[in-house]
Amino acid sequence: MKIVILDKMTLGDDIDLSPLYKLNAEIDIFDSTNHDEVEERIINADVVIVNKIKLGENNLSAASKLKLICVAATGYDNIDLNFCASRNISLCNVPGYSTESVAQLTVGMALYLVMHLDDYRGFVNSGEYTNSGIANRLVPVYHEMSSLTWGVVGGGAIGKRVADIASTLGCNVLMCRRKKDETYKNATIDEVCKNSDIISLHVPLNESTYNIINKERIDEMKDGAIFINVARGNVADETSLAEAVKSGKLGGLGIDVYSKEPFPKDHPYSDIMNMKNVCLTPHMAWGAAEARNRCLAIVAENIRLFFEGKAINKII
Repeated sequence: MKIVILDKMTLGDDIDLSPLYKLNAEIDIFDSTNHDEVEERIINADVVIVNKIKLGENNLSAASKLKLICVAATGYDNIDLNFCASRNISLCNVPGYSTESVAQLTVGMALYLVMHLDDYRGFVNSGEYTNSGIANRLVPVYHEMSSLTWGVVGGGAIGKRVADIASTLGCNVLMCRRKKDETYKNATIDEVCKNSDIISLHVPLNESTYNIINKERIDEMKDGAIFINVARGNVADETSLAEAVKSGKLGGLGIDVYSKEPFPKDHPYSDIMNMKNVCLTPHMAWGAAEARNRCLAIVAENIRLFFEGKAINKII
């Protein structure tokens, strides 16, 4: 069995590869792979492990031996499911491995923005605090989390974990999910937008979630609301979000995911990235050390069980 890893760099230099070596397979490891290199690198592969690279007809057609694609992630919107199905190529993902890591960044962003920490830190680091002659500074005004409503969009493992932490912090939690949750107040997406002080997105990217946060829904949000997206870039209208920050409609913006990664110089966020109420991170929410090693261990288990005829986490 030959396994090809196309973008190991996205999993971190410290990732533990030992679970894969225990499979006793031939393994080709590439730190990164350009789109025009994919076809040649996987032409003799039985298994391809990929994180971010897009795979479809244009680069899979020649891979006649390919039996299994393993995404080292929960989301798989970078894989052409229809083509894979037509070629009898199976796909496995890794659900649930990064719940704690993503929830941690979500809550961290919320606290950072609610507390205006960049502003307060800048006041000290600039020397203004030393020169002020005053023992404390209390502007911008911030509020206790227990006075705020947190709207969680998406009720999977990550959304539920964020809701639990938000509730522990004292927030009034609204949850928008397909199935009603007896723990939290159920709300539509529009109710979440209209009534929340903090809104965080935790949904997969598909036809029903594409641009689910559009200009109209942003306009419905409370003035000064904080918006956080740790799901997928295309579930929100990036141009409208940037404009809402510039206009002051949004009081804070926390983003870890983008429609194109890395985002180009002319991306809408380039104009707001240095604002004090904006926190942009490089798609790292999922990547705590424990989560990454857990992910690769599950990938190895997906491969082992697939070839034993006991496939788990199989999408197609």
